[in-house]
Amino acid sequence: MTQTPTRPTARRRPTMVDVARHAGVSLKTVSRVVNDEPVGQELVGRVLAAIAELGFRRNDIARNLRSRQLNATVGLLIEEIANPFYATIASVAAEIAAAHGTMLITASSEEDPERERALLQDFTQRRVDGLLVVPAGPDHSFLRREVELGMPVVFLDRPPQGLLADAVLLDNQGGSRAGVGALLDEGHRRVGVLLGAPTVPTIRERLAGARAALTAAGIEHDESLVRDRLIAPEEAGRAVAALLDLPDPPTAFFCGNNRLTVGALQELHRRCSDAALVGFDDFELAHLMPRPLTVVGYDTRELARIASERLFRRIAGDDSPPSTTVLPTWLLRRGLTPPAA
Repeated sequence: MTQTPTRPTARRRPTMVDVARHAGVSLKTVSRVVNDEPVGQELVGRVLAAIAELGFRRNDIARNLRSRQLNATVGLLIEEIANPFYATIASVAAEIAAAHGTMLITASSEEDPERERALLQDFTQRRVDGLLVVPAGPDHSFLRREVELGMPVVFLDRPPQGLLADAVLLDNQGGSRAGVGALLDEGHRRVGVLLGAPTVPTIRERLAGARAALTAAGIEHDESLVRDRLIAPEEAGRAVAALLDLPDPPTAFFCGNNRLTVGALQELHRRCSDAALVGFDDFELAHLMPRPLTVVGYDTRELARIASERLFRRIAGDDSPPSTTVLPTWLLRRGLTPPAA
């Protein structure tokens, strides 16, 4: 299907991406035409017509392809700029973009799928050279046409839904299984589980890991000890309070992210509870908490580095099949151990 031609705004110089869009072909096809590689005559005609109409000189396109400097901008979509996890991703991505002579434009979806879609469409309309995305929504098929036309997209932390693209993820299931397993090794048999929205793939994986740890220990999973759809620390605190008020309360808690861990800690401290706690994600000053706890840690900088470098390889012309990289997690002991009596 031929894409309806659209003329880019006059305020900036058209790019190779514009040629591909205008001709309704892929970026790779434009490259082949410019470099006199075998391409069907019908496609050659469309590409050359687009180059002429957009005002490109053939040598400009060839030089553009060799240098791989398009708009020299890439977009980063994260969930929440204030969260240290996403701030670290943005910092590393900006460093790597700068090393490639490229500007990073960052936006936040605030976990809103509609906002995510609008922001990604805005990025593509701005003709960025590539996208780094921490997804929020359940469907990313709306990006398929952009990907087919040559827009490189790499997903971080969460996999894309309805779209085949590169992804760099964490071992969410393995990390939560190890975390809950550590609580079971300490003798706990009733573990409260606090999670975010079950529609998010990482949350489902972390719940699956918790269940796997219980199953491996021969303990039946008790759904009454699970609280999900929690977002703010205050919600986690209320969930902990409700679980502690049960006739047979949990003696330990597993939290699906650092915000929930903070809320759980606040309620446990308020109640002077000695319930054990494991949380997914390390967080600032965790080592100074006035009680022992364990966190599931990982290398956020490495997550961002691998994703960013993969994006720039795609921008440079790497057309190998999309791949998924899963980074390891590990347990870290945090907090202060009370002095012996």
